[in-house]
Amino acid sequence: MEMSSIAMLRAALLGLAVTTLGGLSATAGTYDITVDNIRFNTGDFKKKGIGYNNSQIPTILRFKEGEDVTIRVKNNLKESTSIHWHGLVLPFRQDGVPGISFNGIAPGSTFTYNFPIEQAGTYWFHSHSGFQEPDGAYGAIVIEPKGRDPINAHRDYVVQLTDKHPHSGYKIFRNVKRSADYYNFSQRTFGDLVRDARADGLKSTLEDRRMWGRMRMIPTDIEDIQGFTPLINGLSTKQNWTGLFRAGENVRLRLINSSAMTNFDIRVPGLKMTVIQADGNDVKPVAVDELRIAVAETYDVIVQPTRNMPYSVIAESMGRTALVRGTLAPQPGMAGPVPRLRPKPLLTMADMAGMMGGMGMDMSGMSMSNMDMDMGGMKMSLMDTGTDTMPGMEMPKKDADPHAGHNMDNMGNMEMPEKKEADPHAGHNMDNMGNMDMGNMEKPKKKADAHAGHNMDNMNMGNMDMSKGKKADAHAGHSMDNMGNMGNMNMGGMKMDGHAMAGMGNGLEFYAPGSGLTPTAANGGKFLSYEDLQARKPLYRDREPMRTIEVRLTGNMERYIWSINGVKMEDADPIVLKYGERVRFKFVNETMMAHPMHLHGMWSLLETGKGKLNPIKHTVNVNPGTTVYTETEVDAPGQWAFHCHLSYHAEAGMFRKVVVVGGPA
Repeated sequence: MEMSSIAMLRAALLGLAVTTLGGLSATAGTYDITVDNIRFNTGDFKKKGIGYNNSQIPTILRFKEGEDVTIRVKNNLKESTSIHWHGLVLPFRQDGVPGISFNGIAPGSTFTYNFPIEQAGTYWFHSHSGFQEPDGAYGAIVIEPKGRDPINAHRDYVVQLTDKHPHSGYKIFRNVKRSADYYNFSQRTFGDLVRDARADGLKSTLEDRRMWGRMRMIPTDIEDIQGFTPLINGLSTKQNWTGLFRAGENVRLRLINSSAMTNFDIRVPGLKMTVIQADGNDVKPVAVDELRIAVAETYDVIVQPTRNMPYSVIAESMGRTALVRGTLAPQPGMAGPVPRLRPKPLLTMADMAGMMGGMGMDMSGMSMSNMDMDMGGMKMSLMDTGTDTMPGMEMPKKDADPHAGHNMDNMGNMEMPEKKEADPHAGHNMDNMGNMDMGNMEKPKKKADAHAGHNMDNMNMGNMDMSKGKKADAHAGHSMDNMGNMGNMNMGGMKMDGHAMAGMGNGLEFYAPGSGLTPTAANGGKFLSYEDLQARKPLYRDREPMRTIEVRLTGNMERYIWSINGVKMEDADPIVLKYGERVRFKFVNETMMAHPMHLHGMWSLLETGKGKLNPIKHTVNVNPGTTVYTETEVDAPGQWAFHCHLSYHAEAGMFRKVVVVGGPA
């Protein structure tokens, strides 16, 4: 049955006049959830979908830290389902991932979850079966701390975001497999060409278009899926989710991104947001004007409306293709203003750095003739052979190893090493680096990257021989004898392997230098960075990791194949961890898409240079062309999922099973 506008308004306002609810709330004790086929009405379109408790308004489960919960899930669908408790620490058999932790919930049956609540904060839950999550199977979790809540808030609202599309998840996936840019409605036009030519010159503009064309990439491809309607708590801008306040009150907003594919930039024009939690864990308060919330992340913020007027809660997609407005208001029926979408960003060559450096892209058909890179006499624009391929380069036929099969015999003196996995800088012989002046080389401030801050302005790389490296990655061992004098090359925030490195100290180090995705606040103020996040207290004792596991985020955009280390889930062995060890994950993004990586069952300590106070997260967003490090205390025995949380990327292969051996049975 479709919801009438009156019923929709009643559902939207249910509980909003009191201080706790942003949707339908379950009672304390034993919880019951039904999984139902429903009809969605976004105000823009109507469609069939899936909802919990027969509603498009997300259910909110409220727990108390320290209690044992029992949750009965009745499957009213004609297909199997599941529920994963995103971010909760629990026994692996309660984690809700079919094929890894249990068999799923059969049609018409009831499954009972039972687990202890060992944490507090804001989390969420969703189906881990097929495309049920993007079709509407998601809800929120609010866990009250065991003692007194240190957060003084007069009002407390869940703000759960999603990107509701008129097509079903299955249809979307089928379409992008047929054509990866099927839902890209932001293609550059002739008008864009004319405008760019006026600004940058016709030659430069045409060269830019040719280069992107030869790479078979699209600089507007920031969001795989467009044409969606963003929702706050199941409601569109037209339906206007509303949270009430009195002037001067502290209002807590529990921001949850439950989207299938969309990162959102959130702001409340006219108010500062004080970030107090990230992924359910307390952080030292930081005041910002805007923040980016990746898919599957949560942030808790405090705002303090000072006037009796409506304030807009704006969630705008990272690609600037859609936004949703909710309202904080002193009384029902008020609506905040709806701003225009900001100009769409474009990807840059900086966002392609990972693909260039890691060869994580299919480069067959790519000419570098217009990449005007003067490398000391070796001008890349002269490398055009008149064909669309690089002479002698044989491309791999499978995505299992994006480096395998590259024949570069005709690329001058560049020597390629055997493929081995180890330190990408090992074996670099720099004895003959000539006129390299290291006098002004700044010492890196953080342990995250030993190359951070190196100034190479006066570096002569003419005699630099990197061919003797042993156990290096596919970039080591390159002979650069003919690269001449790279006299004025300032490598700024760029690593030796072509990836931007976290921890460079500029507040935007989790984006490649020059990235088209680097955010700015709408009012020119403070935009939250991962580097701003600092845990209020350490979760574990500080110790060095025992080993590093490299996780290369790879894929083929044209074929819409996504993978880890060049291997899809179906062809991959599990990642094996040992109970009690501490491991370091090195995420290297070799694609032009951002990937929010989620490890089930265990926390990820994001390396931001804060040492034992590095923020504690369950989902870490890895932007194009960057390398990000996390550390994990392996304290959860069993089998766990580990994947990109973009729904269609996970389905296409960017997924792993993690097996923790040892520990309590």
